[in-house]
Amino acid sequence: MQPRKYLSVLSVAIALTAGCRSERPMTAPIPVAQPDEAMEGTVVGDDRTAMEAAVDAGHQVPASAAPESAGVPMNPDAPESYVVKRGDTLWGIAKMFLRDPWYWPEIWQVNPQIQNPHLIYPGDTLRLVYIEGQPKILLQRGDEALVMPRVRSEPLEAAITTIPYDSIAAFMSKPSVLTKDQLKCSAYVLSSFDDHAAIASGNIIYARGFCTPAEVGTRYNVVRVGDELRDPDDNQLLGYNGIYTGTGRVTRGGDPTTLLMTESKREAVPGDKVLPGNVDVALDFSPSAPRVKVNGRLMAITDGVTVIGQYQVVAINRGSRDGLVAGNVLAVYQAGEVIRDQQKHGFLSGTNKLFQQKVRLPDERIGTYMVFKTFDRMSFGLIMEAKNIIRLGDFVENP
Repeated sequence: MQPRKYLSVLSVAIALTAGCRSERPMTAPIPVAQPDEAMEGTVVGDDRTAMEAAVDAGHQVPASAAPESAGVPMNPDAPESYVVKRGDTLWGIAKMFLRDPWYWPEIWQVNPQIQNPHLIYPGDTLRLVYIEGQPKILLQRGDEALVMPRVRSEPLEAAITTIPYDSIAAFMSKPSVLTKDQLKCSAYVLSSFDDHAAIASGNIIYARGFCTPAEVGTRYNVVRVGDELRDPDDNQLLGYNGIYTGTGRVTRGGDPTTLLMTESKREAVPGDKVLPGNVDVALDFSPSAPRVKVNGRLMAITDGVTVIGQYQVVAINRGSRDGLVAGNVLAVYQAGEVIRDQQKHGFLSGTNKLFQQKVRLPDERIGTYMVFKTFDRMSFGLIMEAKNIIRLGDFVENP
């Protein structure tokens, strides 16, 4: 190359480099693959909840505003890159990068050259970059630092989940809220060997009513149907409280089917329902705001308590017909109390309530709720954040 032409090319390169320094770099050095023990860690995120961070920043997203028009509210402390660790959840990671985690789909940049780009594994690196002024998260596999390509050794289950698996494990294995659909095609306890009045662990039971033949070795939950669950808005029957009594394993098919009770929490009786041992819950969804306007109520708690805290499974009276899908995030509000104004321009108005005006206090946001399983008219979800005590009857709506 001639010297003059070389200097011209060099000048153009320097000019381009200088012009791009105002934005974050699009590329970064590939990290060295970390040893297995380095992938252990705790869930990411600061001490504040996403809701508290939004309040501290004076940010409030209108329920009707679309993410594109409102912009993506970034966490001011968001790192430029993060190496995923065991114990992380997608909610925790999204909370680290975003002030409101349900905007995650708006910044996730799909990597078409990566197989299963939506799955994130321990050891992967997430990088925050800006494309045309908009923040995006790029995924870099943890094994890209290796010179020779290889197939990932982690099974599908090794990918991080959106919500803590342990929090819904009991719901998946021992459901305690039964929908009408579940009961339409469920078997029931007919009797027991030696006609035990109360069935316990070690007893043999006989069941009928299986929609499909029960296979030998399959486990089923024995559940007593409890109180009705009705929509607090229109009193329509949506399901029933389920009382887990035990688990049985099929030892012989046919009609009736024979099961051996392998676990007993309370005495089972004829008429108790025999339900499949696992509820199908997909955990590969992403947090997102509902695309439609949603207003619902907390209707039932799966473990029978009356006061609800973080990571408890709760049913609401809205479902797929209302536009909800797994991953949708809703704000939990406590309705403002109606009180009497005993003051009149700073002076007591007296004890006569006829002269005291009724005033409804503002609704207060007290938590964040994420849907993970939908039915037609009801959904199950997890309380992701609880700022105050949450109770049945509190309502949910778009964040």
